[in-house]
Amino acid sequence: MKQILLITDGCSNVGTSPVLAASEANEEGITVNVVGVIDYGTIGELGSREIEEIAKAGGGISQIVGTRQLAHTMQMMTRKTVVQTIQQAVNRELTQILGDQHPKTVTDLDPERRAQVVEVMDNMAETAPLQVILLIDVSASMKPKLAAVEEGIRDLMLSLQARAGSSRLSVFHFPGRHSGEDAVMDINWTTDPSRVRSLFGRLQMRGATPTGPAIQKVIDFYRYGTLEGQQEIEGKYRIEREGMLGDNVV
Repeated sequence: MKQILLITDGCSNVGTSPVLAASEANEEGITVNVVGVIDYGTIGELGSREIEEIAKAGGGISQIVGTRQLAHTMQMMTRKTVVQTIQQAVNRELTQILGDQHPKTVTDLDPERRAQVVEVMDNMAETAPLQVILLIDVSASMKPKLAAVEEGIRDLMLSLQARAGSSRLSVFHFPGRHSGEDAVMDINWTTDPSRVRSLFGRLQMRGATPTGPAIQKVIDFYRYGTLEGQQEIEGKYRIEREGMLGDNVV
């Protein structure tokens, strides 16, 4: 199972709509959850609305939290989405097996059979392979919140280690230091909580918030496995396309 856990204060202002990007992720089988660490006032209201819309388009859940609740919320959302994904898959199987017959969802089953199915689902939630990419907004308004984000990442990794199934975590932040860097990888796939130490200590905060392009970058990372692989494929495509165009011109 694949997840993107976006941590942001909302109000993207550069590039593709993050709602459209989240919808694209959902179509690829990647669930997008959003934790909102927002400010008060009009900006906070706008950020909250965007956060909710991103999660809805990404087939995930959203929650607005303070920094003190961040670590617990990240763990809760990750687990809840795993259970939700499994339940959706089971409901689809029931519909396919039973056709037009009743019941069609787990909740429609009689109590005895429902208890059996729920037990299987709980076991799957603990044993199914899980990949989570944390996508962290480090725009200027997020600076005072990053210490809590680091702590939350460590706690999440410890929580994932406690699962029976394989769990891997990768961390990206956005925007990058240089113009045109929509998202930057901080940690490749890992299960080691110690790698989170001083993760954001030397970041240069910027005002831009390219949330949509950052989500698309992470989708490409899921597709190709590495950012280098993605760039290599894109480069080969450009060369082949330019070659074909050159042949046509000749």
